[in-house]
Amino acid sequence: MTATRPEHSNADHPKVHFGKVGVILCNLGTPDGTDYWSVRRYLNEFLSDRRVVDVAKWKWQLILQLIILSFRPFTSGAAYKTIWNEEKNESPLLTTTRDQTTALTKVLKEQYGDQVEVDFCMRYGNPSTESVIQNMKDRGCDRIVFFPLYPQYSATTTGTANDQAFRALMKMRWQPTIRCVPAYFENPLHIKALADSVREAYAKMEVEPDVLVTSYHGIPLRYLMEGDPYHCHCQKTTRLLREELGWDESKIQLTFQSIFGREEWLKPYTVEDVARLAREGKKNIAVIAPVFSSDCIETLEEINEEIKEAFIEAGGETFTYIPCLNDRPDHIEMMADIVATESAGWLQKIA
Repeated sequence: MTATRPEHSNADHPKVHFGKVGVILCNLGTPDGTDYWSVRRYLNEFLSDRRVVDVAKWKWQLILQLIILSFRPFTSGAAYKTIWNEEKNESPLLTTTRDQTTALTKVLKEQYGDQVEVDFCMRYGNPSTESVIQNMKDRGCDRIVFFPLYPQYSATTTGTANDQAFRALMKMRWQPTIRCVPAYFENPLHIKALADSVREAYAKMEVEPDVLVTSYHGIPLRYLMEGDPYHCHCQKTTRLLREELGWDESKIQLTFQSIFGREEWLKPYTVEDVARLAREGKKNIAVIAPVFSSDCIETLEEINEEIKEAFIEAGGETFTYIPCLNDRPDHIEMMADIVATESAGWLQKIA
């Protein structure tokens, strides 16, 4: 957009960009590479977030800097190497988030033309939230729909993503108006897209799974007791998915993965529960992760490698991971529908 002076302004008024609506998809983040220092920088930013780990800062930083960040970058880097997009030299999360942005841009441009600009940022790592919001402002977006890609709300995900957006605004002389997309776990289009992905996966299987495991990223149990609604959102997601599929309760169950530290987290733990299923004679299972909008290290490496291994070692036979919604057309349609709702009064359809 060409810079112009506001209407009725004096001739000496500086030219500015304004009048557009920006849409920013915000995902968790990724290291820039699989080497020790790239992974260490990423983990340091992620694990220093008080929304994620709320232990006393002085105590936690001693543990983090002297112990965890001395060793964990090696193991995490090795895990990233197993799933890394070598062609583009980036993580699958970054590749998929860019693909989602490209697909959403096409849909929104068809509906709203040049009124809208679409981009993506990461809460941790690059492209940073601050740089993308500033870039949107420079492109003439004085109103922004900020879209954290977390269906279920948690302070550790949606909360901290919004925090970072607000920190960016604190540094700006002329702040754009911003609307933050709320949790969308019960959005009918979201549930239908999840159900359709399950139906499509099951249709390709030679043996139908005994159980579908819905695996969500865990959080400490204490966070639930302190008011975080995440557990309730996960429970409702699984229930709505089951109802959409028309299944009885025995065909689907809920678990939590990615446990970290010694504190008790939400249960049951996925890695333990799939082993239990195998021992109880459920030899064929499928796993889906409705908490993630894009496939990432927690799905491609943890679920499809570590959790699968636990199931097979316990006597399981067939383990099927059902991918995240990623850039499926029905997922992009859901995003566009949410943007239309959250930008009410800002955007006018051109057709």
